[in-house]
Amino acid sequence: MNLSILLWLPAAVGLVAAFAPRQIAPKLVALATLVTLGLAIYLIADYDPSGGMQHVTDTMWISQLGIHYKLGVDGLNLFLIGLTTLGFAAAAVAANFRQWDKPGLFYLHLALGETAVLGAFMAQDLALFVVFFDLMLIPFYFLAGQWGVGDDRIKAVTKMVVYTFVGSLLMLGAAIATGVLSAGDGHAISFALSDLRAHKLGTSTQEWIFLLFALAFLVKMPAFPFHGWMPDGYKAMPIEVLAVFSAVLSKVAAYGFLRIVLPVFPDATAHFQDLMLILALASILYGSVMAFTSTNARLVLGYSSIAQLGFITLGIFALNDRGAQGAVLQMVNHGLVVIPLILIVGILARRAGGSEDLRDMGGIAFRAPVLATLFLISAFATLAMPGSSNFVGEFFILLGVFESKQAFAYIAFAGVALAAVYALRLFIRAMHNRPSPQVESKELSFRDGLVLVPLVAVILFFAVYPQLALHRAEKSVTATIQPAVEVTK
Repeated sequence: MNLSILLWLPAAVGLVAAFAPRQIAPKLVALATLVTLGLAIYLIADYDPSGGMQHVTDTMWISQLGIHYKLGVDGLNLFLIGLTTLGFAAAAVAANFRQWDKPGLFYLHLALGETAVLGAFMAQDLALFVVFFDLMLIPFYFLAGQWGVGDDRIKAVTKMVVYTFVGSLLMLGAAIATGVLSAGDGHAISFALSDLRAHKLGTSTQEWIFLLFALAFLVKMPAFPFHGWMPDGYKAMPIEVLAVFSAVLSKVAAYGFLRIVLPVFPDATAHFQDLMLILALASILYGSVMAFTSTNARLVLGYSSIAQLGFITLGIFALNDRGAQGAVLQMVNHGLVVIPLILIVGILARRAGGSEDLRDMGGIAFRAPVLATLFLISAFATLAMPGSSNFVGEFFILLGVFESKQAFAYIAFAGVALAAVYALRLFIRAMHNRPSPQVESKELSFRDGLVLVPLVAVILFFAVYPQLALHRAEKSVTATIQPAVEVTK
């Protein structure tokens, strides 16, 4: 498959939709996201688990700077590409059920967002990765600022941009330094990741570059204590936009650690392993506590995402096969779970007079059993109920950390218990208890079910067959962490 088709199809159709009649634009982009999802499914089915990088496109882009237009797929990004296409397809279809001011521009930005995220996952050149990493922010700035929620949305989105822009500048400096210094021993300058891995930098150089990349990725996730933009940013976004933002964009940062940091800066990774594990534990504990004290349903999911990303970071920096495999699986799991949960919050808010406060919800479980069932499956997956794919992911992560750093594993176990508290509290407060007078009790509509049922079906599929992702990711995960593992031995 030519990956450029998969990459640029959403943006191309979005550009057409921007000039199409307002009744046609939503359907065009929704169809494009569904076609892109179909291409991603074919990519997953066609992938050879025994091979390395596949479907590679490698063309020199800026020869004077050694920048390649290089795309590729391996077990590390295969299912993240699938998650991206699934998330944007669900968001585009759900958005079709609402009326938007200037729909052509709305769907153009949504389509550009998908292309930018896919580009970040597919890029096999560091400079190209930086371009797509920064490009991701632009459409979401407009989506939240123009079509967002609340009078303070501009302030909230500006705060998000400032945080992430600072991180992006740090990463840009780190990327330039990596390419230039890697060519310092007589090699031609190149930003291709394969070349950067082959030209190992000195330990002290790796360490300061590592810190710049780490700050950029930790802000984007976000991780504690770099999450200051998250509460206001989450509350400002349209619910359909928030679903893909929370599910997909944060994974680009975690993926960046695996794709770039561990193989290119192995000495620095080993040196800062304990620091990263401490930050991961802090994110787990802080995010969990905040999730079960907040009454805003969006923020419950936002803080729970901080906790889940803490688990993912923990698995990455366990620096062994089990932890890293669990982290990759958990990236996919969290994205699959948070999309339906956020969309369900939007449905419940519409039935509670527009309020997303848990105290204004409740009491509709028996009158909406299908909605309650879909919500319950997603909530149980969030708390890593045995039998769910999330359980497998967290088990691998905790096993990997236990084998690497036992003391950190004991503390991380508390995060598992805390997840049960905030997930069940969210479900019980939203679906049970005495309903507020303005709550409208009715069953899930057909159009909402059209979006939610396939998403929950995918969650159930991975619960039954997580080996699909584990088997295809195994060799790529082992290869990407191997340089850092060798340093720790």
